[in-house]
Amino acid sequence: DEVVADIEARIAAWTFLPVENGEALQILHYQHGQKYEPHFDYFYDKVNLERGGHRIATVLMYLSDVESGGETVFPNSEGKLTQPKDDSWSDCAKTGYAGIMISCARNPTLWPSVSNSTVWVVLAVKPRKGDALLFFNLHPDTTTDPKSLHGSCPVITGEKWSATKWIHVQSFDNMESQTEDCVDKNGNCPFWAKAGECEKNPAYMVGSEEFTGYCRKSCKVCSS
Repeated sequence: DEVVADIEARIAAWTFLPVENGEALQILHYQHGQKYEPHFDYFYDKVNLERGGHRIATVLMYLSDVESGGETVFPNSEGKLTQPKDDSWSDCAKTGYAGIMISCARNPTLWPSVSNSTVWVVLAVKPRKGDALLFFNLHPDTTTDPKSLHGSCPVITGEKWSATKWIHVQSFDNMESQTEDCVDKNGNCPFWAKAGECEKNPAYMVGSEEFTGYCRKSCKVCSS
């Protein structure tokens, strides 16, 4: 489909991640009261990791406006401390699923739309038709990032349509196993190994029980 191909090409240009690393687009429809509990997009099991590795990035595309509710929330995000919210946000978007809040002295410049001293501790994004949200599930060294925890608040009024694109660290169609041949997966591996990256960045270079490293041969942790 030309439309889907164009969307995927634009996502690849935006994320700097190859088209082949992405899963097929997933269309989600939320009706009144429906939600998605907070979760991570990276994996805990080896079976899923064998197909493209972890999901390094997630792109959420909002296909409809939602009159009330349906916000995407990030309970663990650092940005939750700097986002004011007025009454147009749902209670879920204000408090998150944990219902945590803090109080602080109101700064009229920083919090012009907040009428009291309560700042709700959860980062949230309103679903607006035509908007897209990109966030990364891994740190630059490919270790998992707990701040990527996210969920979808219940729809209160209207309905919510969205499209999700999950992008992996490797080609999603490339099935791999932890017992594969001793190889480097990046042409720069010999240079990086010589520069000491095997010791500085072992999660990426060597790997772990959950993730096969990219430069195992150059790091001399296997034999070909």
